Amino acid sequence: MTPPMLTLVRPPGPLQAAPVEGVVLRPPVVADTAALGRLYFEAYPPGAASASEQEAIEDIALTFEDAYGVLDSRLSRLALVGDRMVGAILVVQRAPWPDTPDCAFVIELFTAPTHRRLGIARLLLSGCSAETVALRVDDDNTPALTLYRTLGFQDG
Repeated sequence: MTPPMLTLVRPPGPLQAAPVEGVVLRPPVVADTAALGRLYFEAYPPGAASASEQEAIEDIALTFEDAYGVLDSRLSRLALVGDRMVGAILVVQRAPWPDTPDCAFVIELFTAPTHRRLGIARLLLSGCSAETVALRVDDDNTPALTLYRTLGFQDG
């Protein structure tokens, strides 16, 4: 049984995030599809987000085709250490689902398992501080809920 999802919203405002040593942020581009898909597959438990690496890559390709809303290149970022992708936030201008708030929407935020708890997700989210932004999270995902709540996200 899939846990219930919560929709959280954060109004615009300052969001402090310390730099993470060795991490560089840049916007994603279509050429990142395969590497981003592999990271997406790696970031979740088997079957949680995608059944296979190929399915994850195809899902990321759909993201670049605006299947989940128009990708916002101002807010979406990849986190890299050297040439290795270690995290990503993918934000659309507005989610296409009728039960979501009318604002920027984080459709994905993930980090490589080897790079968790280093501040990368907080750093990625800091790029959204000038916008009202919403996201969905499993209500039993305590680490994510803790992060989002400390950043000012509230039930939406």
